[in-house]
Amino acid sequence: MTADDSYGRLDDDDYPAYTMGRAADMLGTTPAFLRALGEHRLITPLRSEGGHRRYSRYQLRIAARARELVDQGTPIEAACRIIALEDQLEEAQRINAEYHRAAQTPTAA
Repeated sequence: MTADDSYGRLDDDDYPAYTMGRAADMLGTTPAFLRALGEHRLITPLRSEGGHRRYSRYQLRIAARARELVDQGTPIEAACRIIALEDQLEEAQRINAEYHRAAQTPTAA
């Protein structure tokens, strides 16, 4: 990948642009917290060629939500489950809205 290719991917929410240390700094947490989120399968960072964890902006938003819940006193296991359920609910609502739009669209006779 050339430098020009890399710059174009910086707008991609799923591009693993952040090292563990940088991600932890951005979230105001520790690398151990990020590893714990991985152990609970909330986020799965990609690995660099050297085997280092790399995080995307999307994963950082999920980690920030987990940190918010943990800071409020929620155990990390429960925080991970809450976030997974929130994600499932959001997806179900999106699908439901699509069904409603399709049902309201008149079909050609």
